[in-house]
Amino acid sequence: MSFKMQQSRYELKYIIPEEQAIRVRDFVMNYLDPDEHTNPNEGFGYSVHSLYLDSPDLKLCRATITGDKNRYKLRIRFYDDQPDSPVFFEIKRRMNDVILKQRAGVWKSSVPNLLAGDWPKRSDLIKGDDKNYKALYNFCDLRDSIRAQPAAYTSYLREAYEPPDSNLYRVTFDRRIMAGGYNGTLSVADLEKWARPQVDGVVLELKFTDRFPKWMHDCVQIFNLRRTTMPKYVECVSVLDGSPLRYLGRKMKTHPYELA
Repeated sequence: MSFKMQQSRYELKYIIPEEQAIRVRDFVMNYLDPDEHTNPNEGFGYSVHSLYLDSPDLKLCRATITGDKNRYKLRIRFYDDQPDSPVFFEIKRRMNDVILKQRAGVWKSSVPNLLAGDWPKRSDLIKGDDKNYKALYNFCDLRDSIRAQPAAYTSYLREAYEPPDSNLYRVTFDRRIMAGGYNGTLSVADLEKWARPQVDGVVLELKFTDRFPKWMHDCVQIFNLRRTTMPKYVECVSVLDGSPLRYLGRKMKTHPYELA
């Protein structure tokens, strides 16, 4: 399974009603194609599952809540429960408004040892080249620096659109967000029993590299989109432990690109 990813990008998030999401999707399809796992005629895309790691005192979660300008998240992303499917160890950094990612594809059989604190081996990797090894090494280094351990699962259905021949732009619609506790295994077998954060609509994300295209600007203006925040990990932690530190739906200043 190949999932194209921009290594450095901007992400603008919006929470919109379902009926508006359908109209935005129709607009976006004038410029982008469904990604290889999205069929607009068959439901709402594909499942995305992530196991987030954090320190015992939830340092990474709290950095998002307090709006630290330079912060990061550690997550293990996967798409199904099949034992031979790949998983992806990801570092997602935010530096002001820029998102930076490192990602390494790992064999699912290697996950228990890596979660237990083992250092990576090239044999853990689906592609054992230097780029992937460095990404996994950096993940484990950050893991140890904060004594990170599994903190919470997130799961949702994603509908995604992108250019057919590049990853300069990407538009995603996320629905049915679920929150699960870690039970010692990398699995979503009990997904239907998970908690549901209160999300008042569909999470829309406009993602781009250096330039905000005119059609994205037109989309924001035509549909009167108002930028907000939606850190799925924080919302899932909150709904799991009853934390009062809710973050959902906080309005954000208009991004300069939206005004250009």
